[in-house]
Amino acid sequence: MADLVVKSAVKEKLEGKNVAGDLYESLNEEVAELLDDAARRAEENERKTVQPRDL
Repeated sequence: MADLVVKSAVKEKLEGKNVAGDLYESLNEEVAELLDDAARRAEENERKTVQPRDL
């Protein structure tokens, strides 16, 4: 699976917090699932373009 999460952006967002090494893998899986669901909704609405409302 491709990395969908930018580690440096996550660290910046969580400034002042410790970040577990396995957080990135779990977060990447969550983002992938979110995108799969959004793509499915777009297809169900007969669109090829995934839009914010599909999230």
